[in-house]
Amino acid sequence: MKRFPILVTSIVVLAIITFFINLNIGFAKLNFSDFLNSESENFQIAGFRINRALAMLLAGIAIPTSGFLLQEYFKNPLAGPDVLGITSVSSLFVAFYIFFSQSIVIPDFLQNSFISLSSIIGSIVLMMLLLLFSNRFRDKSFIIIFGFLISALAGAVVSFLQFYVESQSLKNYMLWTFGANNQANLIQILILTVLIIIGLIFTFKSIKPLIGNALGSAYAQSFGINQSKLKICIIVASSLLSASVTAFLGPILFIGVVVPHFCRMIWNPAQLWHQWILNMILGVFIMQVFSIISELSQFPINIITTFFGIPVILLMLIKSNK
Repeated sequence: MKRFPILVTSIVVLAIITFFINLNIGFAKLNFSDFLNSESENFQIAGFRINRALAMLLAGIAIPTSGFLLQEYFKNPLAGPDVLGITSVSSLFVAFYIFFSQSIVIPDFLQNSFISLSSIIGSIVLMMLLLLFSNRFRDKSFIIIFGFLISALAGAVVSFLQFYVESQSLKNYMLWTFGANNQANLIQILILTVLIIIGLIFTFKSIKPLIGNALGSAYAQSFGINQSKLKICIIVASSLLSASVTAFLGPILFIGVVVPHFCRMIWNPAQLWHQWILNMILGVFIMQVFSIISELSQFPINIITTFFGIPVILLMLIKSNK
């Protein structure tokens, strides 16, 4: 137990170091004064890098938390932020916007905002549907099945649209699906922060009931844990956390499956409060590292997260079968 504060402190230090390294990665070489002096010729570039580092910090907190909640609630090691279909429906609404706005002249500075708005609307629509039908699904597995069906339907519609649209619209949509760590502006960062804070509040309310729920539904009911309320908190928290990141940064949610596994590997005791804290700080560190790699290699961040995530999951599967 005494090792946990040491572990947390070590990862926090690493996260801070990578945060500042991320600020110094890019084509232009910046000085410390460039981040503080508004009259500096590199002040705008410094602002972009601050937004990039902050966006990765917020994504590192939100995505692993969403995956952690869903894995603990469904007792499914492969559950992630896309298990409810949030990502798929967000992508569908973004596809609708990109494909059907191709004949409309939209200023570049509004383009990302409209894409984010489309993604948020799609997420809200699905979250409302999940909340509407959640009381009818007594078995938790039905929610996963519902999310899978919604994802399949959204994917089919997107494929249908891709078959008929012009190549430029298809290219724009594909670029969005790769994920972006450098497109969020300060206003979007502030909105993202507010949405994530709300999601974390619902997460905080879910942890204690999840501890009781882990011992069985009968045990949880004997301690007065409201299963319906817990289900709603999980849906709202995971939806807000995953949807907000998807809206502003694209679908870079694969680490929502990987980071909770990685946390269990480095800290085995199954204490949910510890696991949640570890998921957030490790998520921040990993996302900063991915952002640095993305800037150095010019590879989309979604590709980097996938290359990292698949070996970790394979390692977990091999380890669990020994």
